[in-house]
Amino acid sequence: MSRTAQNRQTRQTRQPGRWGRLLRTGILAAVLAVVAFVVPNSGVAPTYFSLVKFEHAEGVDTDPDVIWILAVGSDARRGQDPLRSRGDTLQLVGLDTRTGAATTIGIPRDSWVSIPGYGSNRVNAALYFGGPQLLGETVAGLIGIEPDYVFVASFWGVEQVAKDIGPITVDNPVSFSDPYLKPKGFKAGKVVLSGYNVVSFARIRKNLAGGDFDRSANQQRVLKGFQAKVAENADKPGWIENGVLSVIDNVHTDLDPAELFAIAQAVAQVDPRKITNCVVPGGIGNVGAASVVLPNTSTAKRYGDDARNDATIKRC
Repeated sequence: MSRTAQNRQTRQTRQPGRWGRLLRTGILAAVLAVVAFVVPNSGVAPTYFSLVKFEHAEGVDTDPDVIWILAVGSDARRGQDPLRSRGDTLQLVGLDTRTGAATTIGIPRDSWVSIPGYGSNRVNAALYFGGPQLLGETVAGLIGIEPDYVFVASFWGVEQVAKDIGPITVDNPVSFSDPYLKPKGFKAGKVVLSGYNVVSFARIRKNLAGGDFDRSANQQRVLKGFQAKVAENADKPGWIENGVLSVIDNVHTDLDPAELFAIAQAVAQVDPRKITNCVVPGGIGNVGAASVVLPNTSTAKRYGDDARNDATIKRC
């Protein structure tokens, strides 16, 4: 078992009464991973989701009390390997097990960044070039934080899980549509989403005023919607425990059950009042004939500096 998992288990042993109280505070459905953690008896196939440990570079200072998970929505089509396809959704999620704080840093998929060993390219190409490890290294180069874990989900897997969980509600600031993904579109205000609509709400970008930036913000709204839905079930006995068993049965992972439980418990400890969400800003530019996002690297690093030790960003 890793040192991080052992430290968390020690804290859990010392505070036996804290578990029930924290469960009742609500659950962060940040990271699409949390959906897998909290859906007992899911019938989703293992190829739909993968949860892998990121191998930290030597000398990297990591805080054992803060967990970082890079959640990735793979753009793989059916029959393709989600771990070696381009990433369509990129959210770096931090969980502070000491305070219950959490933050989500959205990274536009077309961000033009340096990919170790491959020169410069769109950030989502790193998954295609070198799998979860290279994508984690690339995101670390932008934000300044190496993830502890990388969670990769296929969109049809997320759609199935959304059906299992049931409808979620999101607060949509502006109406939008897409002639291919959602011709009738989504109205402004409170919108109820289920199944396919969860995925399309999170994927549409071409008709959004802010393009990739607004889509990343919509993905965070979906995560909040899952949070509220899951929180309804937080007091059900065995919810987290059964969810971990579901991960073991239905998700490809190299983690042992104890470490999975430590992650699930960290998710359960999040206080919804202490969640911050930001999207890395930038501008639109061209590299050759390609239109790309030119991320504001100084702001991206500031987000990392703010959140590294306590999973809290002071301001977006």
